[in-house]
Amino acid sequence: MRYEIKGETLPVVICQLEGGEKMITEGGGMSWMSPNMLMETTTNGGIGKAFGRMFSGEKMFQNIYTAQGGSGMIAFASSFPGSIKAYEIGPGQEMIFQKSAFLAGEAGVQLSVFFNKKFSSGLFGGEGFIMQKISGYGTVFAEFDGHVVEYELQPGQQIVVDTGHLAAMTATCQMEIRSVPGVKNMLFGGEGLFNTVISGPGRVWLQTMPISNVAGILRPYMPSGS
Repeated sequence: MRYEIKGETLPVVICQLEGGEKMITEGGGMSWMSPNMLMETTTNGGIGKAFGRMFSGEKMFQNIYTAQGGSGMIAFASSFPGSIKAYEIGPGQEMIFQKSAFLAGEAGVQLSVFFNKKFSSGLFGGEGFIMQKISGYGTVFAEFDGHVVEYELQPGQQIVVDTGHLAAMTATCQMEIRSVPGVKNMLFGGEGLFNTVISGPGRVWLQTMPISNVAGILRPYMPSGS
C-alpha cells in the first residue's frame, strides 16, 4: 500500500492498493474510491471487540475494502479542520489515540479500548479518559483537531496537558489524570477540573483545537430549545 496525504486545513489521505490488499475504516469513513474496491461490513474480531471499539469512540461495525482484480484506490478525508497523521504499527510500536481519532488502517491493524489505570480519577477526566489502543501491524491513519505539536519525552520527563489537547502518544508513555489543585482554581480558573499528566519515555502528539473546545465556544450562540 502506498499513500499520499493532501491538503492542509481539511486533509485527505489517498491510498493506492495492490490487488488483494485491504483497508479498514469505520462506517462513513470512505470519501471516494475506484470501482473495483469491494466493501464488506463486519464486527472485525467478534462482538467483544466491537463493543470495545464502541466504548473507545468508534462505531461497532467496520468496513473492509479490498482491491479486486488489480490495483485500486481509496481516499479517506478528515471530518473536521485539522491534521491526518500516519503511524507504522508493529510489536513494540503500539499507539494510544484520543477517542474517534482512528480514520483508516491496513487490515493487520487492531483497535481496542484503553483505560487509565487510575479508574476512579479518570472517570471524571473528560474526553481524554477513554482512549483507543492501536496494535497489530501495518500503517494506520489518525485524524486530529487543528494543528499537531509533537514532543519527545525522556524517561521520567513529564508534560501537563489540558485533557482534550492530548491527541496521541506511544504506548511506552504513562498517563495520569489529576484534579486541578485548589478549590478556587477549580471553580474560577476556567481551565476545567482535571489535567492529564504524561510521563516518558516516549513521544506525545498534542492538538491545538479540540472539537470539544470548539463546541463549548459555540454553545452560547446556539438557539436554545423551547
